[in-house]
Amino acid sequence: MVTEMKAKVVYREMLKVDLVIIRLVPEKGMPQYKTGQFLTIGLPIPSEKKIVRRAYSIASHPENSDYFEFVIRWVRKPLPGRVTTELFYLSVGDEVSLGEPTGAALQISDKLPNGQKDNRRVVCVGGGTGLAPFIAFAKHFHDINDKREVVILHGASYVDELSYKRLLTDLEIESRGRDKWNFRYRAAISRPKEFFNRSWNGHVGRVESFFKADKKTGLSPIDEMVGEEITPDNTIVYICGYQGTIDGVIESLDSRGFVTEHEKKPDGSFGIKFESYG
Repeated sequence: MVTEMKAKVVYREMLKVDLVIIRLVPEKGMPQYKTGQFLTIGLPIPSEKKIVRRAYSIASHPENSDYFEFVIRWVRKPLPGRVTTELFYLSVGDEVSLGEPTGAALQISDKLPNGQKDNRRVVCVGGGTGLAPFIAFAKHFHDINDKREVVILHGASYVDELSYKRLLTDLEIESRGRDKWNFRYRAAISRPKEFFNRSWNGHVGRVESFFKADKKTGLSPIDEMVGEEITPDNTIVYICGYQGTIDGVIESLDSRGFVTEHEKKPDGSFGIKFESYG
């Protein structure tokens, strides 16, 4: 039996024709949830005369008890998405159905297998709207005053798809380095030669290219960014996006001894957690 709650749209911001930020408030108050979880949004589909549900990562964090936030892309090809199409027609005040928050794939690992606190650097890799759970990560680490180094890498095709660029840039500006709020944000544009991206002067290529080592130096862009070679001892990597992005990061880190949570080492340790949305 599906447990659901009614919720209302309290805010919507169209970032572009097929990208929107939506905030929802449950009718009976916010339930408890953990950073990195997701929930289902259900809407009645008139042509099918039933409610259809889809899972979306939560971009808000548990320390915010006011609303759930989501960044959602309108699926238009090869056929319009049933739920996303209806979501894009919603207005403030409209009602949806929400499932209970769930999902452990991207929950933050706070302890090592030996029970000690996990103080490793946290590197988050989001492709497209796969950035959503890492917005929750950034706000969570910031609000609880966690001293771990946090790096967020976001990949998109076009500059106007860098949905939380201002927020993440402001968090980096606030960063004061080791033993304080220690945060970095970098984005990658995969279609730099297209006219719409002509102003882009940052990293180019798919987001997983941040992990590709230079043949001469042996260092990758992420190594150079943090000032040392990342290893499973000093870094844990979280990935959310299409399977190609996940596979690309895992392949690049395999030679460094990184393994996923699903393939733990004999001592129970791992250096990668991931969640695929396609």
